[in-house]
Amino acid sequence: MYDRSDPRSALADTKTKAVPLPDKFDAAQVARFYEEAPQETAPKAKTWYVRGQNFLVAYTKAEPGAVLTRDAQPDEYGMLIHDRATGVVVGTPKETVKVDGHSVTFVPPGKSSITVPNGGEVVRFFSTRSADLVAKCSNAKGYAQAHPTVAPLVNWPDPPGGFKVRSYSADVPAQPGRFGRIFRCTTLMINYLDPHKGPRDVTKLSPHHHDDFEQVSLAVEGSFIHHLRWPWTTNMNAWLKDEAIACGAPSVTVIPPPAIHTSRAMDKVRSQLIDVFSPPRMDFSEKPGWVLNAADYPMPSK
Repeated sequence: MYDRSDPRSALADTKTKAVPLPDKFDAAQVARFYEEAPQETAPKAKTWYVRGQNFLVAYTKAEPGAVLTRDAQPDEYGMLIHDRATGVVVGTPKETVKVDGHSVTFVPPGKSSITVPNGGEVVRFFSTRSADLVAKCSNAKGYAQAHPTVAPLVNWPDPPGGFKVRSYSADVPAQPGRFGRIFRCTTLMINYLDPHKGPRDVTKLSPHHHDDFEQVSLAVEGSFIHHLRWPWTTNMNAWLKDEAIACGAPSVTVIPPPAIHTSRAMDKVRSQLIDVFSPPRMDFSEKPGWVLNAADYPMPSK
């Protein structure tokens, strides 16, 4: 359910297959990095890890000169740098690429490094095929059993030009009818949402649900309340109470299907969310002009 001013209201015409309600619902997962100890403390870097079913978030506070490495990454991963002043250098066996702040970058499988010359905050998004990182997640116990409501990760087609470091500035002007600033790769979709200036208008919320995929909402500025409500089934034992999850920044909230949800910006000045999905969303991808790097990453054939 979207307000008419919300570009997602156009998605209501998209026909989806009926998905039966499960016998058991999974709760939301929450990590407030600002009040929790990091899961990893390395030379010049502290990193917090939290996961969903198909992918995980690694949030790093880096000191000048920190280097974040992957020696045998099984698949492509994403990197987000929100601060305009934080630049990094991404290295692979084939190339070295300078990446500016306020950007989204996709890094190829295999060996890679991210050097943070002047320090700053770096957020990476990996699939849960990275078993070494999965083991570090603060909520690992929450996925001791796979969540049956979430469809498995199936990679989207490889980029026609082959894997390489691909970086995109988030400095993209808003456009009427387009929702956020969306970028995708073979394993992820990242929506760099426009910031909220002041608290969100409570008469124009967007309660909706997803049939079979999780949404990770990364708060990078301000504060939010994530409202969640689960469906009622014929079995009252499966019912869950409504939640109103208050989070500042930086934090991650993993919203499970099929919970009805909407997020409310609360800060008096400015709040901003980044939404992440794995695999990429077909409904967003089918909207012309919504995915800003669609030319680099083709959609699967139906």
